[in-house]
Amino acid sequence: MKSRIRSGSVSNRFASACLVALLLLLSAGWAQAEQFERVGDYKIHYSAVNTSFLTPEVASANNIQRSKVLALLNVSVREQLENGEDRAVNATVNGQVSNQAGQAQSLSFRRVQDGEAIYYLSTFRIQPDEPMKFELDVTYDANQPPAEVNFIQRFYIDP
Repeated sequence: MKSRIRSGSVSNRFASACLVALLLLLSAGWAQAEQFERVGDYKIHYSAVNTSFLTPEVASANNIQRSKVLALLNVSVREQLENGEDRAVNATVNGQVSNQAGQAQSLSFRRVQDGEAIYYLSTFRIQPDEPMKFELDVTYDANQPPAEVNFIQRFYIDP
């Protein structure tokens, strides 16, 4: 299931703009501190949010099911350049998420590119008010071993 946003129509440009705005919020760690791992000259940004927070337009444009029991994990990799700027980097992201009982779900990521921005998205089922443990392997350089990114996040499901 590949989802590509074409910039040809107004509705696609609107959906693309909504996605970029959402992903910027997620990348900034919406409602919490920015979440990233620094590995040398690279930053691996990550954030997860319940898919019910997505607008219907963004969800539809990116083939994401909106649901109170599904969440979206967004991962992006940025390389710090010598001039102080950074740029998006192609990567491979693999991983799993598990609950406290150790029940694991494999995460299947798909690449989304909007202009120069590159994101890796995966959806997964969540448990109400239960910490979820994420274990990711992010390959950003074919000459380096994958970076391990691990974090725990609790999700709340509104009635």
